Amino acid sequence: MALADDNGYESVICVKPEVHVYKIPPRATNRGYRAADWKLDEPAWTGRMKIISIGKLAYIKLEDKNSGELFAQAPVEQYPGCVVEAVTDSSRYFVVRIEDGSGRHAFIGLGFADRGDSFDFNVALQDHFKWVKQEGELAKEEASQSTAPKLDLGFKEGQTIKISIGNIKKKDPGAKSRPMGSGLLLPPPMAKGAVLVSPPGGQQSPPPTHSNTASLLDFGGRVPAAQPTADLWGDFTAAGASSSQDTAKGWVQF
Repeated sequence: MALADDNGYESVICVKPEVHVYKIPPRATNRGYRAADWKLDEPAWTGRMKIISIGKLAYIKLEDKNSGELFAQAPVEQYPGCVVEAVTDSSRYFVVRIEDGSGRHAFIGLGFADRGDSFDFNVALQDHFKWVKQEGELAKEEASQSTAPKLDLGFKEGQTIKISIGNIKKKDPGAKSRPMGSGLLLPPPMAKGAVLVSPPGGQQSPPPTHSNTASLLDFGGRVPAAQPTADLWGDFTAAGASSSQDTAKGWVQF
């Protein structure tokens, strides 16, 4: 890419090392040009073709193969258009309007030896003007956006908004909060008839008023009360009746 002038940069978009230029007869009808009417075996000039773009314009330049001297050029403002026109009987030949820079112009025949070269020539011009069209549409869109009034979405002074959020349960003012535990556990209740044992050196706790040994072994079932037997305790009570008072005295003295 090289700087061409103050209006833009020169960009080379297609180069073909060999093309042929033909003198063409005036158009006989409005149906278009035919390559069969040209002297295809006697080209008027053979050289190199280059397509460059400067801004929105494309230039077809015909140059000498060795020296690069300019033979002719054709400024293209639109494609397809009147500057480049395809013939009706072949895809390898075109009619090009060339200019000398002073306002004079002429129509010449341009031919490619290979169909691939003519295809590249055609696509290069199409892609350039497709880009020009897209640039023009973007420029129009930007211009329309700049002239359109801007939407003010800011809050005015004193303006408020209300936001409603669903699925939130309100707290009942009459409901009591559950107290938090202190983390300490109370001791289990003492079984009926259990005897508290005092530590060594301490005073002995008095025996329970109602002693029931069976209750210590009661694990939930009912144990029938034992029936007193007269024969088992009869002799003991008779023999120890006289010494009961001495025994009581002995407990008191101890």
